Amino acid sequence: MNTLVWLAFGLGWAAVFLVSFLIDRRRLRNGVYLVFALFFLGFAALGSLGSLAVIPLLILAVGVPLTVVALTVFLFVNGFTMIRREGLRASSVLTTLAGLVIVGFGALSLLALGSRNMVLISLTISVAGMLFYVSFVFCCFLAYSVFYGRVRQRRDVDFVVVLGAGLVRGEVSKLLAGRLDRGRQVWERVRGRGGSPLMITSGGQGADEPVSEARAMADYLITTGVPAEAVLLEDKSTTTLENLTFSRRIMLEDRPDYRCVIVTSNYHVLRAALYARRAKVNGQVLGAPTARYFWPNAFLREFVAVLVENRWKNIVLCLMFGAVGLLGLVKGT
Repeated sequence: MNTLVWLAFGLGWAAVFLVSFLIDRRRLRNGVYLVFALFFLGFAALGSLGSLAVIPLLILAVGVPLTVVALTVFLFVNGFTMIRREGLRASSVLTTLAGLVIVGFGALSLLALGSRNMVLISLTISVAGMLFYVSFVFCCFLAYSVFYGRVRQRRDVDFVVVLGAGLVRGEVSKLLAGRLDRGRQVWERVRGRGGSPLMITSGGQGADEPVSEARAMADYLITTGVPAEAVLLEDKSTTTLENLTFSRRIMLEDRPDYRCVIVTSNYHVLRAALYARRAKVNGQVLGAPTARYFWPNAFLREFVAVLVENRWKNIVLCLMFGAVGLLGLVKGT
């Protein structure tokens, strides 16, 4: 395909992404537009190299298999680190499971090629189709999460909403402290520009918690210099969607024309933004730093949660991509 055609497609998708982003940056579809734009612009860049394009193509041909191997090793190492530090539980083994999926698919592919069994080959193609779909959606989710997380808030806000993350023996955890510190930094910045924002700590009380998350979070902020009168408590929620829905009610009661910023962990930014849009909260989401070992597993958990929330759409599309292998088997017979 002509380089200009690739460039036209790339610029077209970039324009679609920009328009959609400006209308509402809290949409997952923006990630699809962004990946398409990068894909076509990448091919346009290769085409512009002429005969030299063979060099990056060779690098890709060698680099992709090596990257897959390196990724698999990383996933297992990270999974071991998660289990060692966080304990063996369902939320700690996602990177390990992802590594097992890669190894399992590799073994299935080698077995299918070695046996030359049409049923096994068709099964491999079907699995490859489904994995391609999931991988594509993951790339869109990852690319847009990184992009969204790096867009800074320029406007002053009336509220800084900090989402809860669970307590440890009734005390603020390191993860939650990171969110609160980030929220306090935003609060101080807005005050430094002459604003008078309020902070909202959002989180209910679990069955095994002596106080609500909101109360423990407020106490933490007060000890770090935030005046008690500047902190409002939302202490009824049990989920992220409830965090945002109930916080919105507090903000509307105080200032109907409010603007806010929502603070959570960096791996949770995009899903929190999707919930904020659903809850009709007038604000964007800002991420707080997370321990490096914790981020890959937590991000995978966020991705899985998004897939599950849109389960029927994803199941249908996944089966459609997987049907390629079955069609090949029927055609072959």
